[in-house]
Amino acid sequence: MSVTLAKTAGFCYGVKRAVELAEQTAQSGRPCVMLGSIIHNEHVVAHLKEQGMGQVMKIEDVPEGSAVLIRSHGEAKEVYDRLEAAGIPIIDATCPSVARIHKLVQKAEENGRQPVIIGLTTHPEVVAIAGWCRSPVVLKDAEALKQWLEEDENRQNLPLTFVFQTTSTRSVWKNCENIAKKQCTNAEIFDTICNATAQRQLEAQELAARSDVMIVIGDHQSSNTRHLTELCQQQCSQVCWIEQADELSADRFAGASCVGITAGASTPGWIIKEVKTKMSNEVKMEIEESFAELLEASIKTLNTGDKVIGTVVQITPTDIQVDLGTKHAGYIAMNEFSDDPAVKAEEILKPGDQIEVLVLRVNDSEGVVNLSKKRLDANKNWEEIEEAKENKTVIEATIREENKGGVVANYKGIRVFIPASQTGLRRNEPMTGLVGTTARLHITEVNRSRRRVVGSIRSVSSEERAAKSKAVWDSIEVGKHYSGTVKSLTSYGAFVDIGGVDGMVHISELSWSRIKHPSEVVSVGDPVDVYVIKYDPEKKKISLGMKDPGENPWETFLNKYSVGDTATVKVVKLMTFGAFAEVVPGVDGLIHISQIADHRVEKPEDELKEGDIVDVKITDINLETKKVSLSRRAVLQGAPVAEDEE
Repeated sequence: MSVTLAKTAGFCYGVKRAVELAEQTAQSGRPCVMLGSIIHNEHVVAHLKEQGMGQVMKIEDVPEGSAVLIRSHGEAKEVYDRLEAAGIPIIDATCPSVARIHKLVQKAEENGRQPVIIGLTTHPEVVAIAGWCRSPVVLKDAEALKQWLEEDENRQNLPLTFVFQTTSTRSVWKNCENIAKKQCTNAEIFDTICNATAQRQLEAQELAARSDVMIVIGDHQSSNTRHLTELCQQQCSQVCWIEQADELSADRFAGASCVGITAGASTPGWIIKEVKTKMSNEVKMEIEESFAELLEASIKTLNTGDKVIGTVVQITPTDIQVDLGTKHAGYIAMNEFSDDPAVKAEEILKPGDQIEVLVLRVNDSEGVVNLSKKRLDANKNWEEIEEAKENKTVIEATIREENKGGVVANYKGIRVFIPASQTGLRRNEPMTGLVGTTARLHITEVNRSRRRVVGSIRSVSSEERAAKSKAVWDSIEVGKHYSGTVKSLTSYGAFVDIGGVDGMVHISELSWSRIKHPSEVVSVGDPVDVYVIKYDPEKKKISLGMKDPGENPWETFLNKYSVGDTATVKVVKLMTFGAFAEVVPGVDGLIHISQIADHRVEKPEDELKEGDIVDVKITDINLETKKVSLSRRAVLQGAPVAEDEE
């Protein structure tokens, strides 16, 4: 069975923005409550409550000292007025697309026009939009519009301004547009349906058409999800509308070869993931582990070269007596205890301590065994060195001196030579700085008979970098933040080490403001905070961003301007097809060549040059693609831009 998840399933721009704003507020510890539900998903609301975000249904219930978070659907103007009058701080999470509709209907009434809102009368978004005008008309669909116009013939001649619920379908918009154009003599029609919603609906229909079973995830109170379900039902005979993974059962998709999954704009990614995971086949393997019994150790006979464990009986100035558990008495001469003459046995050992030693000689006639701890330690250290080479284990050794051609380290009394090429330093870089430091290294050569050991610091550095690189690639995901270091600069961006892997911060992602070279923002060696924009595991490429989302100029732009507004802009770049102009720092718009002047223009440079300050009208804002269309021609003519010119 194949399972396909629609590309645009889950949070849309406006919902994601609202939830992130709520999470940031909750995590900041600032007292705040939601007025109603921030989005149509009770699981997300519950999640925010767990993080400390409160919820009230009426303004009168707002706790003293708390701010109020306005939901993504928006609120009526009266709500804002009451909150301001009460001195309650407002955190506005209204979707920018919805906020634009508020301005449209408010402006329509100010100009003596009648706002007509196409949408569900009870939907929170529609209720909020209606609350921004004194006498709104709210109609469900084209049939309702037709009936309303027929009830009073005079209505067809009224100056009408049409707006649509952002989650409405394209078919509803088209049908209403056809009626308005045919029957109304003075109609102003704004396409306010969210592009992301339209794309989501189209993808859902296409996926449903080729699926045996279609699963739609979303809250049952969400009209967006209801529309998705209805559209999928037109293409697929078996559609399941669920809120979370627990509602799924195997019989829902038994026998299906193709299953499609989509989700409403208010459905968080973690719920989608739970549903997909539940549908996946999970193979659970129970591994039985048996643990070996402890081996019994016994010393039946003693031979030269044996390693034995004994108990310290007595410590004298000349030797240490050890009970080996046999008829023999064991003795460690003080010169066989340690390589270091400054070490005193009585400061390390006491009677009753266990000690491991090496048998040097057995005198059966006298019942005496000569022992050595020093030689055992030396043998152990050489064995460790040999094992380290065999297993490529990393050891730590202290650099004691600089030598011709390299440096010398000490590992438990064993001399380790590290060639200059293996120190990890650049060619001709002084090695003096390594002396006295502790280095992590691999053993690359051991000759016990010649007492020669060679090591490499560089191989450990390379291996650790590779391990860090693997760890990064194993856990990397879009949006994840890293603390990195700027490694190098180019004309088009900066390379940043995020822990074993270098990522590229394109010049456009270094700053919200327009810059000509990365050196205007960062320098080599700078510590920086970055986040992942996209990555390609096959090509081993990572694109990083460094711009602070809290300084997003799009938020400034959307709070200041909307479609139809006039703005004073600065021309920043001329192209063959038009000119790019800065509306606010970080947000550029395109003045198409057809919109540069009120007469035909052959080349943009005939009318404009970089640095010019001109007045333009904002003719379109696309939040999904972050594109703004501008018209200087509309300002010069003082008339609307013809739709076919663009």
